[in-house]
Amino acid sequence: MEIKEIIEKIVSDKKDVGGIKQVYYAACGGSYGAFYPAKTFLETEATEIKVGLYNSNEFVHNTPRAFGENSVLVVASHKGNTPETVKAAEIGKKAGVPVIALTWITDSPIAEHADYVVKYTFGEGKDIAGEKTIKALLTAVEILNQTEGYTHYDTFMDGVAKIDHIVKNACKHVEKRALTFAKNHKDDKVIYTMGSGAGFGAAYMESICIFMEMQWINSASIHSGEFFHGPFEITDAEIPFVLQISEGSTRALDERALRFLNRYAKRVEILDAKDLGLSTIDSSVVDYFNHSLFNNVYPVYNQALAIEREHPLTTRRYMWKVEY
Repeated sequence: MEIKEIIEKIVSDKKDVGGIKQVYYAACGGSYGAFYPAKTFLETEATEIKVGLYNSNEFVHNTPRAFGENSVLVVASHKGNTPETVKAAEIGKKAGVPVIALTWITDSPIAEHADYVVKYTFGEGKDIAGEKTIKALLTAVEILNQTEGYTHYDTFMDGVAKIDHIVKNACKHVEKRALTFAKNHKDDKVIYTMGSGAGFGAAYMESICIFMEMQWINSASIHSGEFFHGPFEITDAEIPFVLQISEGSTRALDERALRFLNRYAKRVEILDAKDLGLSTIDSSVVDYFNHSLFNNVYPVYNQALAIEREHPLTTRRYMWKVEY
């Protein structure tokens, strides 16, 4: 079933019990970050439906009291076997809450506890419109449109149709910059990422999944709005930052951070969504596509950095190797 049909079925099933009142997203790591645009979308656009984004293990151990017959649970696990996320899905299933599982491998443990399994695209040459982030966003957009209504639904779908072309052009655009970045940062012991709005999840993923997990570089993701409430004190000429400048409603936060960094920092890599072509998507919906742009431009940098550092992105010392 397509996501639109899945939501139609859920809306129909819940008609007699008061409809959908809460949507919960639960995942770990990169999948958790990929849910950020969906969370932000419902927080911003919905007037009645409440949304929560949880680390799967926290959802398991601190399940919201509101979780019940008026809820929908959306989980994501790349290979469908993340133990904490499988457990979260199991809790949803046992509670009688409809569970939508997003995964790349549909024949996996998570499918056993899901009412609906949605496969997403992954790998070289993937269709960006079919990847996990957009699939998650579509669950939020369809839920809102089929319950409260969403004025910009057609405009949003036009953005979905455009995002693959935009991202692939942007990746070509940053190729030379990525090589320079890799040479300039190959010996760094720390790199900070910054961003805001629906795109913040991309900064979070780059920090925890790439710099820390795959490159063993100390890192933290800093919200552009929070930068001036503590983190900016670490700024100097030597500390490296990667700053996402989003298109849309939170751009002012990123630009404010950039003005400060331009005065006091010397090593700032700027990813500007406007320069990378995202402004061809209508301003009424563009916020929700920043993540897909940034998150798919980062791999150009990551491959270059891994080669320059002679540290393959597949290298691990704990993950999948020891008990944890």
